[in-house]
Amino acid sequence: MSEAPHPALLPTGMQDLLPPEAEVEAAVVAQLMATLTVHGYERVKPPLVEFEETLFAGAGAAMANSTFRLMDPVSHRMIGVRADMTPQIARIAATRLGSAPRPLRLSYAGQVLRVRGSEIRPERQIGQVGAELIGAAKAAADVEAIAVAGAALAALGVPHLTVDITLPTLVPAIAEAYGIGGESAAALRSALDHKDAAAVTGLAGKAGKLLERLLLAAGPAAATLAALDRLDLPARASAERARLGAVLDGLAAVAPELKVTVDPVENRGFEYHSGISFTFFAGGSATHGPLGELGRGGRYDAGDRASAEPATGFTLYTDTILKALPQAPAPRSVLLPLGVDRGRADALRAAGWVTVAALEPAGDWRVEAQRLGCTHVLRGDDPVAVG
Repeated sequence: MSEAPHPALLPTGMQDLLPPEAEVEAAVVAQLMATLTVHGYERVKPPLVEFEETLFAGAGAAMANSTFRLMDPVSHRMIGVRADMTPQIARIAATRLGSAPRPLRLSYAGQVLRVRGSEIRPERQIGQVGAELIGAAKAAADVEAIAVAGAALAALGVPHLTVDITLPTLVPAIAEAYGIGGESAAALRSALDHKDAAAVTGLAGKAGKLLERLLLAAGPAAATLAALDRLDLPARASAERARLGAVLDGLAAVAPELKVTVDPVENRGFEYHSGISFTFFAGGSATHGPLGELGRGGRYDAGDRASAEPATGFTLYTDTILKALPQAPAPRSVLLPLGVDRGRADALRAAGWVTVAALEPAGDWRVEAQRLGCTHVLRGDDPVAVG
């Protein structure tokens, strides 16, 4: 028999969040949600588990392979632990809030669980904060989603913030126009995702040169837009380019400080998206962001096929955001020796101090304060630094 695991051992992809990171994460979530609230997004709280049929409806089908499933002992039906919260918000919008005025602005915060991590994101339990704008089809909604996500991250002090915009429906529009389908289309999609220009040229036939130039067009927004203008795009692809131009113009007006790049062929992670999509990074370019993705979002169809309505939104990842933020200074904490007046302790807390009350006598209160990690000790009526 194998030995019992160490009590601190956790399953792969899981971790304990200790002081002070746990407190910092809570403050980050609160600040993000506050920003979403002042932009008109109302908070909802979906359950941790749902029946498979509803969890995998519509856009949720894309998360089926990432979802933990189990038998509900009460209903004897299969349920899933949510792997992403966006499909849950779409369900709430279509059912419980089906008669609410559109556009509907909803926000959320919570934890999700996935069967396995990825090379980029090995964690399997992930903290999410996000917003969904449901029932708005025009470019102004795409602009709002990107701008609000950027404002939420900027309010936290995320440095060197950039957003990379992609058009996941652009390549399918070109493939359709050139009659590329089936296994050929799947192989072409893989070659584009791996930025393999030689393979793209070999697989795309008459569309090879066009797709190769699309690969090379990725970069700063203005340069990419100019490169797209020089291409002879099929009608549906040309409409996607026009939409991109409208979104970029809108962002220049409402979020001029946001650095924007465009990758017209990126598709990985956007399989269920139906239009303008985006990813936020910090501290580097979209292709070399050392911290990974801070969040991503884009346009999709909310609800099932019979009741689908246009939607866009975003999800921010608290674990990556914590790594992107500058280290916060330790809070001022003061040790209160035995017998301190309750009114004085209340006054210190009201003034912003963290108070730690001593529970036993100590020979040297300064030494005791240092042992307990306090920055100050109360002497008389005033906190005195112990460092």
